[in-house]
Amino acid sequence: MTTMRATRMVDVGQMICEEIVIPDISDGQVLIESEMASICGSDLHVVMMGAGLNHSLPCPHGYPGHEGIGRIVESKVTGLEEGQHVLTFPNPPVGECFNEFQRVGGSYCAPLPECDLPRSHLLMAQQLGTVIYAMRQHPRDVAGETVAVMGQGSAGLFWTYLLKQAGAAQVVVSDLSDTRLAVASNYGADVCVNAREDDMYSAVRDITGGTGVDYLVEAVGRSETFKESVDHVRMDGEIMWFGLPSVDTDIDMRFYKFFRKRLSAASTYGAQDEAEASSFRAALDLIASGAIDVGPLLSHVFPVEEIDEAMHLAHEPHDAQALKVSIDFT
Repeated sequence: MTTMRATRMVDVGQMICEEIVIPDISDGQVLIESEMASICGSDLHVVMMGAGLNHSLPCPHGYPGHEGIGRIVESKVTGLEEGQHVLTFPNPPVGECFNEFQRVGGSYCAPLPECDLPRSHLLMAQQLGTVIYAMRQHPRDVAGETVAVMGQGSAGLFWTYLLKQAGAAQVVVSDLSDTRLAVASNYGADVCVNAREDDMYSAVRDITGGTGVDYLVEAVGRSETFKESVDHVRMDGEIMWFGLPSVDTDIDMRFYKFFRKRLSAASTYGAQDEAEASSFRAALDLIASGAIDVGPLLSHVFPVEEIDEAMHLAHEPHDAQALKVSIDFT
């Protein structure tokens, strides 16, 4: 085989799939035959909103895919052998996970553990790994605390699960999708708020007696939820702004309230460059061991030829009850 199916962002809101020559790899890279890739919320910000666009249009093939899984077919990296199945997590500007064959630097892939789970489950380790990385970069002891997670996409759901496992006494979550909220309940959420129909502020007020939560994770990335996050946290509380911004322009915030509440806030980025990819490896081990069941997240799978339809569904997932939308190359 000398050609491959490759996707390309040709305009904001439009991706195509076409046939191109399989590229050569350089020293320090491996060539991976893709099995599956997943659409991340940050991909939607780039493709559907044009936010954080790293290239002029039309973009390089495979961009911005950075959640992948596949088999090494050529290696110029010591310790990574042909035939190995790996998780891939390249930085989005150079990501090619939406191509049938992808070039990846050796430090941006990790061998899959031996287990009986479908590989589609192990693919979820990329998103889970970013949450583990954030928790390690900005640790907080939530044992006995009341916490909130805004947004229950795959990242928000993983935050819900890990915070509950870390001992949070009450976990309040919000989303626009009842389907996602149902999964959140199974992942440990104590109070689920459909933000389309109910008021998150009232829910937090009721459960905390008006004081606010101790710790909040914003896992949406929209300016509205970024601003709103300040409303739900108690005096001297803490916020993790995890959601990648959906706009390149400045976002207004309620700094007066942030200041008067003496809040602390943090954000994090760059899990792909962590030494030894330890958070992604930890995520693989959690999934492979059965500690977390990611099966409920795998709602929709599209062939790579339908990349544009997949992006549009992932961008407006609620009517289709979509959770994690993935791309299949088989």
